[in-house]
Amino acid sequence: MTDRAGTHVVLLATGGTISSRARSAEGGAAVAADAGAQILGGLATAPAYPVRVVDVACEGSYLLTLVDMIAICAQIKIALADPSVRGVVVTHGTDTMEETAYLADLTHDHVSPVVFTGAQKSADAADPDGPGNLADAIAVAGSPAAAGLGVLIVFAGEIFSARGVRKAETFALRAFTNPDFGAAGFLTATGDVVITRHDQRMPPLPLPPLPPSQARRVDVVSAYPGADGLFLRASVSAGASGIVLQATGSGNANPALCAAVVAATAAGTVVVTSTRVSAGPVIPIYGAGGGRDLVAAGAIPTGLLRPSQSLILLSLLLQLNFNHDEIADAFALHGAAIAEPAQIC
Repeated sequence: MTDRAGTHVVLLATGGTISSRARSAEGGAAVAADAGAQILGGLATAPAYPVRVVDVACEGSYLLTLVDMIAICAQIKIALADPSVRGVVVTHGTDTMEETAYLADLTHDHVSPVVFTGAQKSADAADPDGPGNLADAIAVAGSPAAAGLGVLIVFAGEIFSARGVRKAETFALRAFTNPDFGAAGFLTATGDVVITRHDQRMPPLPLPPLPPSQARRVDVVSAYPGADGLFLRASVSAGASGIVLQATGSGNANPALCAAVVAATAAGTVVVTSTRVSAGPVIPIYGAGGGRDLVAAGAIPTGLLRPSQSLILLSLLLQLNFNHDEIADAFALHGAAIAEPAQIC
C-alpha cells in the first residue's frame, strides 16, 4: 500500500479514562474532564504526524448510547472527507470501545485507517498510560502500513482489528485481546509500526442518519442455569426490536428459553444467539433446548461475534430496516471465520 497524500491526523476526543481526573465534587471519583488539546499536550515527545484536534464529547464510555456511537462515526466520516487527512484517532473509554470501534468498522468505506485508543489510568495518575497509547495510535493512523486495514484498536503497543476485539482486563495495562482473530500487529520500542496480518475487508454497511430520538431497542438476555423465559418476554413487552441471547457453550439454552424465542420471533422481535464463552463459533449442535432447538425456534447464530459486537451489528441492521432473513445473511457473513490472511512482508 503506497503512502497517502494526507498531511495530518485528526484526533477525535470523546472522553474516557484517558481524559479523566478525580473530582472533589464527585466525592473523589474519576470523571472525564480533559479536552482533546489537553490530552494531546500530555505526550512526552512530538507526535509522529501533525495532529488536528476535534472535541466530540467528554464522558465515560459506559454512558454512551447507540445514538452517541453513530454520532462519533459520523464525525469520523466528516474527518476522512478531507483529503489532507492521513488517518483518524479516536480517544474513547475502554468500557465500550469494542462496540463503537466495531460500529465504525462496519460502516468504514475509506482506505485511511481509524484508530481507537484510551487508557487504563486516569490523566492525573502518577504514571498515566494514556500518553503512550495516544502516541502509538497517532503513529499507526498516519502509517502507510495501516492503509486499508479499516478500524483498529491500539493499546499497550498492540494493534487489533475491530472485529472480535474485547476488553479482557479491568485494570491491567494490556486491556484488550482478540481471541479468535489475534493481533494485527505491534509497535516496536522505537515506535515503528509492524503489521503482521492484513485480513480481507467486509463490504461496508451504510451509517444511518442520526435518529431524532432513541434508536430501536435491542437488549441482551443471558442464559444461565435455571433461566426461564421471563426476561426474554419482558424485553419483547418493553418493545425490543431485537434481542441478543448470551447463551452457554456453543450457543445453547433450555426448553423454556426456546419457547420464549418462538414467542419473540412470532411477535416480530429478531433474536440472535451468541455465547458467554470467550472464543470459538456459535454452532447449532445440541437438542433438548440447545443450539439446534434455538435455530428451529427462530434464533440466528452469530458465529464468532460475542454479545457486545452482536448487539452492535443487530442494532445497525435493524436501524437500516433489514428483515429477519437479511439479518441472518449478515450474521453469516460478519460472524464467519476469516480466510487465511495475507502475510505482510
